[in-house]
Amino acid sequence: TVDELFIDPDGDTFRYIEIEINALGTVMDLFMDKPYKKGGRADLSWNATGMQKAIGIRGTVNEPGDKDSGWIVEMAIPFDLIAQSTGASKPEQGSQWRINFSRVEWLMEKDAKGYRKKTGPEGKPLPEQNWVWSPQGLIDMHVPERWGVIRFRN
Repeated sequence: TVDELFIDPDGDTFRYIEIEINALGTVMDLFMDKPYKKGGRADLSWNATGMQKAIGIRGTVNEPGDKDSGWIVEMAIPFDLIAQSTGASKPEQGSQWRINFSRVEWLMEKDAKGYRKKTGPEGKPLPEQNWVWSPQGLIDMHVPERWGVIRFRN
């Protein structure tokens, strides 16, 4: 399971960031100059420098002998980092940014080693389950024009 955050401050669908975090606190962060379908490539050398995170786990990670009830993640991302990376201004009263949150979860089952992805009759892993904050109408998070909008206020 991984939680994902996507931010496009000026809403032009170009120059946006993605940050993914799993229950172990592992971070994958990247910068996109444009969406994949428009020829974009993930810049994995980009880092969310200065970001703070906290993970709350109700259960034990990767322990098949118990039943977990969930986990949460909190992030604090410096506005300076977002502005510097995307060329956008820091938000002011009334500023609106394109943003979305996603959770990707694979169906898992216990095996002798711990867990593995559930497979269908042909032996291939079953498709992942996806939840989003702002429904997009398709399974592809890299469509910034379909993300939700947040407005900043004092």
